[in-house]
Amino acid sequence: MIHLKRMKPQLSVFNVLVLQDAVVFLLLTNTYAVQSEFIGSAQPIVAMVGDDIILPLHLQNAEDVSDVTVEWARPELDPRFVHVRRDNVEFLIDQNPLYMGRTSVNKNKAKCGDVSLKLSKVKLSDAGIYRCFIPDLHIDSTVQLVVGAVSSPATQISIDNNGVVCKSKGWYPDPELLWLDAEGKILSAGPTETVRGPDDLYTVSSRVTVEKRHSNNITCRVQQRKINQTRETQIKVTDSFFMVPSPSSSTVRIIISLLLCFVAVLIAVLVFWKIKKTEKDQRESELPFSTMESQLLVEGGDRKHHLDMIRAKLEEEKQKAEGELKHVDHIIKTLTVQKKDLKKQREKLNSLLQDVNIKIVENKKKLEDGAFFYEEKKTEKREQTKDDLEKKNKELEEMLKNTETLLERTEGLINTMIERKGKLEKDREQITKQLKQTGRQRDEHQKKLELEQSEREEEKHELKTNESV
Repeated sequence: MIHLKRMKPQLSVFNVLVLQDAVVFLLLTNTYAVQSEFIGSAQPIVAMVGDDIILPLHLQNAEDVSDVTVEWARPELDPRFVHVRRDNVEFLIDQNPLYMGRTSVNKNKAKCGDVSLKLSKVKLSDAGIYRCFIPDLHIDSTVQLVVGAVSSPATQISIDNNGVVCKSKGWYPDPELLWLDAEGKILSAGPTETVRGPDDLYTVSSRVTVEKRHSNNITCRVQQRKINQTRETQIKVTDSFFMVPSPSSSTVRIIISLLLCFVAVLIAVLVFWKIKKTEKDQRESELPFSTMESQLLVEGGDRKHHLDMIRAKLEEEKQKAEGELKHVDHIIKTLTVQKKDLKKQREKLNSLLQDVNIKIVENKKKLEDGAFFYEEKKTEKREQTKDDLEKKNKELEEMLKNTETLLERTEGLINTMIERKGKLEKDREQITKQLKQTGRQRDEHQKKLELEQSEREEEKHELKTNESV
C-alpha cells in the first residue's frame, strides 16, 4: 500500500508532463495550419491581349511574408520561373525571357501576406497554368490564365447572289459566327471558314443567302464563350437588294477584266514576235563571224587571239540567252496568272448566267400565272424586267464566249513560251560547253607557247655557252 501511495504522485507528475507536451504540440500544429491557409482563385483569370492583370494569392491571416521565398512558375516552360523573390529581393537570374520586365510582386503588400503576381502587357503566349510555391510555409497553389483577343466583324454585301458575307479578324481562341434574323432566331448559313494566321490570331468568315422573308435586318454575331466576349453588327437589307443586278455593276467590272486580259495577251504576242525577230537577227549576225573564224584558221593567224575572240562572242551569246530566258520566265508567270484569272472569270460568268436564267423562268411563270390579276402598271414592270433579263443574258453569253477565246489563246501562248524556254536552256547549255572547250584549247595553246618560249631560251643559252668556249 505504501508503495502504491508513493507511486501515485509520481504517475500524476508524469501525466502532467505528457499533457503539457501534447498541448504544446497541438498549439504549434494549429498555429502552423493557420499560417498555411491562403486564398487564391478557383476560377480561371480572363485577360485580353495587352491588358495588365493580377494573379491573386494572399495568406488568410495577413502574415508578413516579405522575407520568405516566393516562386511563381509555369512548369511546362524552360526555364520555368516567371517571377522569384528571395529575402525581400527579386531573384530574376533564372527568369524565363518571355516575362522579362513584365512581372512584379508588391513589396508592401507582401508584408500583409499578399504575394499576388502582376503581369503587364499580356500576350497570347501567357495563357496557361501558373504555380505559386512558398517553401517555408509549404504553400503550393495554382491559377489558370485564359488570354483572348477580339475584333468587330466587317460585312460585305454580294448583290449578284443575294448574299451577305461577314468576316472578323484578330480573335483568340477561335470564335463561332452566327447569323440572326430580326427576331433573334438563328439563320441557316454556309459553313464558317476559320483561318489561323502567323500571329496565332483567328479569322472567321461566313456567307448567308438573304430572302425577303428575313424582314429588313439581319445580324452577324461573333462570340467566344471562354473569354465571355461577343461582337456583332447589323445589316439593313433594303428592297433594292432583291432587284435584278444592273449591268453597270458586276458586268462592267467583268468587261474591264476582259479588256485587261486582252491587252495582256496582245503584249505577249508582241513579245513573241520580237523574240522571233531577235532569233533571225542573231542568225544573220553569226554568219560574218563564222566566215571570219574560218579565214583565221585557214590563214593561220594568231591562235590565242582567235580563241579570245571566240570566247568573247560565246560570253555575249550566253548573256543574251540568259536575259531572254528570264524574260520568257516572266511572261510564263504573267500568262499563268492571267489563265487563273480567266478561269475565275469564267466561273463568275457561268454563275451570273445561271442566276439570270433562273430569274427569267421565274418572271415568265409569274407573267403567265397572274396575267389576269396584275394591274396594268405591274404587268408593264414585269415586261420591262423580262426585257432587261434577256438583254443581260445576251451580254453574259457574249462575255463568256470572249473569255473562252482569251483563255484558249492564253493557254496556247503558255505552251509556246514553255517550248521557247526549253530551247533557250538547251542553247545556254551548248554555249557553256563551247566556252569550256574554248577555255581548254586556250590553256593548252598557252602552255604550248610557254614551252616553246622555254625551249628557245635554252637554245639561246646553249649558243652563248658554246661561243664563250
